[in-house]
Amino acid sequence: MDPIVRIREYQRDRVNFVLENVDLAFANSLRRVMMADLPTIAIDLVEIETNTTVLPDEFIAHRLGMIPLVSTNCDAAMRYTRDCNCLENCAFCSIVLSLNVSCNDTVTMDVTSNHLEMQPHPNEGTEEAGEEQVRRGETFGLPVGKNDLGVDPILICKIRKGQELKLRCIAKKGIAKEHAKWSPCSAVAFEYDPYNKLRHTSYWFETDEKGEWPLGENAREEEPLREDEPFDFNAKPTKFYFDVETDGSLGAQEVVMKGIAELQKKLASLVLALRRVRNGENEMDMPTSGDQTFGDQPAAGSGEQAGWGSGPASSWGNAPSGGGNGTGWGGGGTSGAWGSSPGNANAWSSPSNAGWGSPSAQANGWNV
Repeated sequence: MDPIVRIREYQRDRVNFVLENVDLAFANSLRRVMMADLPTIAIDLVEIETNTTVLPDEFIAHRLGMIPLVSTNCDAAMRYTRDCNCLENCAFCSIVLSLNVSCNDTVTMDVTSNHLEMQPHPNEGTEEAGEEQVRRGETFGLPVGKNDLGVDPILICKIRKGQELKLRCIAKKGIAKEHAKWSPCSAVAFEYDPYNKLRHTSYWFETDEKGEWPLGENAREEEPLREDEPFDFNAKPTKFYFDVETDGSLGAQEVVMKGIAELQKKLASLVLALRRVRNGENEMDMPTSGDQTFGDQPAAGSGEQAGWGSGPASSWGNAPSGGGNGTGWGGGGTSGAWGSSPGNANAWSSPSNAGWGSPSAQANGWNV
């Protein structure tokens, strides 16, 4: 059966839907991708020039980093800093915000996200050509809800008369796997099997299990469990209830659609890698059966080259002493492990006797 998506409630920053006919692993992967793999922009660097407030610099910098910024179409409107050709940051991989507030009244003043102003980048116009900036909206990079009626701004700190806060912020693109400030979701509720028919959950209770663990609204979507119904050991969940709430940096629809696209991209990369392995195109070639490893060293006296670069009949230190053909550790023989001459077979760098049983000198972990 094909997957079914049924939307029960939709708002600009929240969506509630039911996903059916999919596996538990797929549903949970979608939840994780929406929370941690979608790129947004957030304040990453804070240069504080003046701070006479009661809060330390680190405290204010952390609060600034957690302010959500408008990141619509962020994947195409901004580059990652690691992928940009600039030396530090430029208009294609960063956004500059400034805050300059001082209190001259006797009333306590609230410093909020509405005081953050976007500034032109110092190097704007001198970088190489790019299409990222034309894909940005008018509010791209500004704090969510800035100057919007009915939306309360985010409080940064409070200052009294004579106090001042002046700083400069650099916002960059990232994902929540690097830091939680880049997560577009404030919460992702995920539930299945509300009656616990599959017994994936063990309830802890004192006297009354049903009274202490009341059913949620999702229980209306399924039939209650009958007391005489036998337990099915092979049953699997196929119906999942999602409630995705964003912080405003991305819309709810964009989060779900881009989450599905990102999951599809990850699965396509996995399929491509498996096909390369099947076709013999794997770059990480494993040692063949003829390669020596620690587990298949020839026994002493076999006449073959032994591990650690010892002589023809040595395993660890059974090589003849002196400068003969079996120097164990530092002699000048033909198979010296540590101090042999460049023309001899060195156990650490020679292709034929590469250390650790490596198939070639390129695969030697000490000399690469």
